[in-house]
Amino acid sequence: MSDATLHATTQDPDSFAVQIADQVESFIVAVTEVAKGDEPDSAVPFLLLEFSQLLLAGGRLGAHEDIVPDEPYEPDLGPEADVDELRERFARLLEPIDVYSEVFDPYEPRKAPVPCRISDDIADVVTDLRHGLAHYRAGRISEALWWWQFSYFSNWGSTASAALRALQSLVAHVRLDQPLPELDGLDTDEDLAEGALEEEAGRVMAEELAGPLGLHDLK
Repeated sequence: MSDATLHATTQDPDSFAVQIADQVESFIVAVTEVAKGDEPDSAVPFLLLEFSQLLLAGGRLGAHEDIVPDEPYEPDLGPEADVDELRERFARLLEPIDVYSEVFDPYEPRKAPVPCRISDDIADVVTDLRHGLAHYRAGRISEALWWWQFSYFSNWGSTASAALRALQSLVAHVRLDQPLPELDGLDTDEDLAEGALEEEAGRVMAEELAGPLGLHDLK
């Protein structure tokens, strides 16, 4: 074990840095396991739980005073780990329900919703979290915390929040036996004009939803 790793692992387990790092690593490990597709029936409820727990860490980072790294420039971590396989696995696993609509900034008036994918959200969040975790494992604790806090405000916080809303909505629609609008016209590869996201009546077929959600069928 390196001196840097030893330093990180022998910190007070109740310290802020250790707790945030534990929650970050737990999320990465958990979603990587879900992506394997061994238990597709529990994928959505499990992701709902993991994103909820991750955003607790995000909330703590957001409420914390500004974190200043020890070094004025971020050390080079080398190439980022590829997340394309993770993205593609979730795209296949969540195919019937992957695309959803999201308002990017609720404080910008009259903004049309934009199409998003849960699979893209997961890959983006994991990329940000891994970047900070690499600093943490190298013993650069303040750098890791700075990066997680900065990227929480600039990217992964809003991305994870959007994914959580989509997952919570999916579970709520099924549990409350409410129609789920069909999103056949929602395309993440092109811009949508104002009003292009009008809801279309109907329900998603029960067999399409039952597997990914792991909940009782819509009637």
